[in-house]
Amino acid sequence: MSKEPIRSETNCLNCNQKVMHRFCPHCGQENTVTRITFHHLFTHFFQDLTHYDNKFWKTIIYLLFKPAAVTKAYTSGKRLSFLPPMRLYIFTSFVTFLLISLFPAKNAEIMTSAKSKVENAVPKFDSLKIDEKGVDGLTKIGLISQKENDTLKKILKNTKDIDPDKITDFGYKGTKQLDWIQKNSTEKEKLGKTEYWFLKKWLAVKEENTNNEIVEKFGKSFILNLPKVLFIYMPVFAFFLWLFHDKKRWYFYDHGIFTLHLFSFLLLMILLLFFIDKLFALFASPILGWINLIIQSAGLIWMLIYFFPAHRRFYGESHLVSAFKSSVVYVLNLIIVTILLIFYGLYTYINLH
Repeated sequence: MSKEPIRSETNCLNCNQKVMHRFCPHCGQENTVTRITFHHLFTHFFQDLTHYDNKFWKTIIYLLFKPAAVTKAYTSGKRLSFLPPMRLYIFTSFVTFLLISLFPAKNAEIMTSAKSKVENAVPKFDSLKIDEKGVDGLTKIGLISQKENDTLKKILKNTKDIDPDKITDFGYKGTKQLDWIQKNSTEKEKLGKTEYWFLKKWLAVKEENTNNEIVEKFGKSFILNLPKVLFIYMPVFAFFLWLFHDKKRWYFYDHGIFTLHLFSFLLLMILLLFFIDKLFALFASPILGWINLIIQSAGLIWMLIYFFPAHRRFYGESHLVSAFKSSVVYVLNLIIVTILLIFYGLYTYINLH
């Protein structure tokens, strides 16, 4: 119960009904003074967020460690014991992507560093000190055949001619060259309207930004708009669940609640693993690094398999039937999500400024 003083007036400020005690018998609003301090405002917000009755933490713990328990309880009518699914998803989505977006520069550095590590980890012919004469020597001593000799020489020649900065230019130096070729080429050599539009957008981004700027802007824009993409996709996920289950026993509403809780779990796990990674990053210790790797791996595995026990417990089907249905739904959604993320990534790229 709040500690704000009760108003001397007995009319409810919300519905104008008569109030004899602290709460209005008609609408439930407290009859307290309206001018409060910032401290009261802050504590009231936190109280509303966590409810101080363990509703918030109970929902989080059940969601993380008891697959489908919250969904079963909520759809069976126990709704005051847990946070409403939509409020839970909005909260987790907002907090997760807000905190991750606070590290855009760091994320860009990580992506650039990871790219550099990968490039350095892959051995190149130059780093191995292999040249055409060395290949001939290997052939003479019988380690490789003449056919393999010719193949390696072609690879060596092609490797020397590759410019890493121009790999994604698709053979064009820029938009001007693309426009000139499109205007002066024959009809057979001209690109289609869609291909031309896409290539021009792609090259325009590379002309206006450095590689580091592209990585930073892309990461920031991708994370910023990802919640919208996930929110739009949730009805699609629920639709696949609806297709594979009894329409009389399960309404689309039930599948929607299950989907909201599943996506909220995934976001919570992302947030939790993100915090743990940042915490371990503060300590430069090989042992802690291994512990962090184990935790991150375990968390990722739990995220990947969570859907299967949640599906079996919520829908109450046998292990075999549940395994079949959940596998089909899982694979279908995995394919669609992969395609969606590819197109979303391309859309994000070509709209960079």
